[in-house]
Amino acid sequence: MRLLQMKLKNFRGYKNETILNIGDITSIIGKNDVGKSTLLEALEIFFNNKVVKIEQDDCNVHSSGVPVEITCVFDRHSQELIIDSTSKTTLSEECLLNNENNLEIVKRYNCSNKTPKESIFVKAYHPFVADLADLLQLKKADLKKRAEKVGADLSNVDERSNVALRKAIRDAIPDEEKNYQLIDIDLSKEDGKQIWDKLLVELPVFAIFQSDRKSQDDDSEVQDPMKIAVQEALKTVQSEMDAIKDKVEKFALDVAERTLKKLNEMSPELASSLNPRFKAEPKYDGFKLSLTGDSDIPINKRGSGVRRLILLNFFRAEAERRQREQNSPSVIYAIEEPENSQHPSNQKMLIKSLIELSNRDNCQVIITTHVPAVAGLLPEDSIRYISKDSDGNPIVNGSSDALLENVAQQLGILPDKRVKLIVCVEGPSDIEFLEHSSLLLNSDDNSLPCLRDNVSIAMVSLGGGTLKHWVNKHYLRNLNIPEFHIYDRDEENPPKYQDAANNVNNRKDGSQAILTTKREIENYIHPEAIKEVTEISLSYGDMDDVGEMLAKETHSSSNDTQNPWDSLSNDKKREKIKNAKKRLCGEILKKMTLDMLNQQDTNGEIKGWLKEMNKMIS
Repeated sequence: MRLLQMKLKNFRGYKNETILNIGDITSIIGKNDVGKSTLLEALEIFFNNKVVKIEQDDCNVHSSGVPVEITCVFDRHSQELIIDSTSKTTLSEECLLNNENNLEIVKRYNCSNKTPKESIFVKAYHPFVADLADLLQLKKADLKKRAEKVGADLSNVDERSNVALRKAIRDAIPDEEKNYQLIDIDLSKEDGKQIWDKLLVELPVFAIFQSDRKSQDDDSEVQDPMKIAVQEALKTVQSEMDAIKDKVEKFALDVAERTLKKLNEMSPELASSLNPRFKAEPKYDGFKLSLTGDSDIPINKRGSGVRRLILLNFFRAEAERRQREQNSPSVIYAIEEPENSQHPSNQKMLIKSLIELSNRDNCQVIITTHVPAVAGLLPEDSIRYISKDSDGNPIVNGSSDALLENVAQQLGILPDKRVKLIVCVEGPSDIEFLEHSSLLLNSDDNSLPCLRDNVSIAMVSLGGGTLKHWVNKHYLRNLNIPEFHIYDRDEENPPKYQDAANNVNNRKDGSQAILTTKREIENYIHPEAIKEVTEISLSYGDMDDVGEMLAKETHSSSNDTQNPWDSLSNDKKREKIKNAKKRLCGEILKKMTLDMLNQQDTNGEIKGWLKEMNKMIS
């Protein structure tokens, strides 16, 4: 499943229903004490109720007697539910999806007691006619009575199956009489509870890394993975340990027998009442693993930034272990203020790593921040800005030009006046490719600009990007700074972006636009880099669709014989191609060497782009 949305009502400062839309990466931005952490903690309560537990005082102070309500909406949910060995159904057949065909799970917490009680519902577009609204709460005998009442035809129905009985009852009532409405379906009784048990194991693993933590080497995120590492190591030597245990037991029992024999010489009555035996199995829990540096300095004696960085990655390792053990298909990382105690260079590295993490299949990242430098690195469409209305109620806003300008002003993000050239590309992956390629070429010829750290050149993604890029684009557009545009040639004839390139080249401000000679940026990636990461061998020409080819081969290698590539829907194909392109300009791109780049770009096209940029900033 993938989390699309959270709805929050009557929880702490969120009295009115507040909606947080969630993507692959979601960045919650706002001033201190505006309600950013509350959103993450609500998600922790919904998924785990462990690191943060629902408490009586969590109910909004102005909503006494009204339950706290935390709702999560998911897509990519399972299409099939197996309630028992003979009863297969789907969420759609049971009318358990909302009016957008998404799974909407509502958890309500009655905070009138010291320990709040949880109730679970699905908000579904469901028949509201009396004879259909409560089917999931009925036992088999009651379903048979209901079937008789509505005149359902049971002649070809397996009456041992509740699923089959419910379907027969629904079929007996015409659609025009079903009165579909968006209603709450209780998942606490009968088959409703069984369905919830099935859904529960498919929910994403949710892991929260809070900002106010000790960051010491006895922190649970350190100790848990280290304990698990020890346990896994012990498993590999179990046979040797069993042999040692047998040897120790044999030796100890021999000593005990000899002792009793001697005792028998002095007190036969006492000796006969004693029997040697081990009271418990031996425990191998004496191993305690810690992390130290070159000078044996433990984590809790290191700088706060180092401690936090190490613990953040232990947190990731533990979340992945939970996902693996729970056999969960997806994971959500929620990280409060990842920039805490980090040097600016580490902040940049960390945010870039989290963005790359969010590009993985079935992985989402949610972060909070109020630091301008971090906000400037985040994708524009990821931003959710929290402010408060005149009554002090939190408001969550998605990205828009007006909002981004407000964020820039509120957080103090300003345009970089050192910029002399704006390089415009189609998407964020093109920026990744150009930055890495320029790094490789600069290592061989330092007269070429390295786009990763050249302050004179701003990279702007026309189809998306970061808040920093938006700021540069928005405020520098009237400063007479030339632009260098690079567009994919694609397969159309004439090229799709030919007119756009002509318009740029017809300007009188020194701007230029070029089209790639190959189909798109991905065609400049060497097949050996793809093979190194994926073990997939591809052979392609300049005008082949590398992203689609990799998506097909990846799908084929997954052994999904039930769903061959040609049987997939267009939406599913597009999704897989999108993921393949992300991978190409992510982990695969990192494997590209200078030799690979030169072999793939035999005409030195990319080097020519960099030389032209140099001329424009000199």
